[in-house]
Amino acid sequence: MATVATSQPKWQHSPASAYDRIFYSGMAIAMAATVFVGFAPTFYLRFYFHAPTPSGATSLTRLAQLHGALFSSWVVLFIVQTSLVAKHNVSMHRRLGIAGVLLAAVMTVVGAITGIKAAARGAVPPGADPLGFLAIPLGDMLMFSIFVASAFFWRRNREAHKRLMLLAYISIVAAATARLPGVLPLGPLWFYGLAFIFLLIAVAYDLGFRHRVHTAYILGGGLLVVSVPLRLMFSGTGTWRAIAHFLVRQVG
Repeated sequence: MATVATSQPKWQHSPASAYDRIFYSGMAIAMAATVFVGFAPTFYLRFYFHAPTPSGATSLTRLAQLHGALFSSWVVLFIVQTSLVAKHNVSMHRRLGIAGVLLAAVMTVVGAITGIKAAARGAVPPGADPLGFLAIPLGDMLMFSIFVASAFFWRRNREAHKRLMLLAYISIVAAATARLPGVLPLGPLWFYGLAFIFLLIAVAYDLGFRHRVHTAYILGGGLLVVSVPLRLMFSGTGTWRAIAHFLVRQVG
């Protein structure tokens, strides 16, 4: 989990058990595998599959390539950071965290621009309205930035920090679950539902090993889940269409 380097006092005392180290490392690997499988045909193994993007395009724009590279870097950094914590190398974990914060900031900007430009080109899943669908990637970037910023703010609270970083990852993994075979045509509720399986696993772990669900999952996880139907409802309003049209005009 990406965190930040600081000269502040040690994190709040709440020693992570061996189970915690196994759990978070396992989650990092499982989500990385999901990302790889989801994006293998259109990004990682594109040279082999020769598959079009969900919009039907046969090639990736340079912006899309940058977007994929940045998000792939996040996946790798997350695995590295959880491994460092598992090996008790907290000082290196904190130093690498600076890169995590900077990467998250760039990801948010590039991700938002990528979504807006895709809407401008009409590069959205078949049958989707470009302006309405724009609420999906921009909502992901909003949730991601909220969780990363919250994790930074509560970096001294070890238990909250690591859960907020996990929520940040979960908030963007729906892009991968949407690209699993047969999922994209089912719509946002399905691919977000699959992504939220990771949230359910995290909550179940807390209940099983901590005997209570951490507040970060209750508030943050609740916000993430509720954000999906709210996005879908808001995306069909005249207000959203005006906002989306303005963004497409300015950026697209």
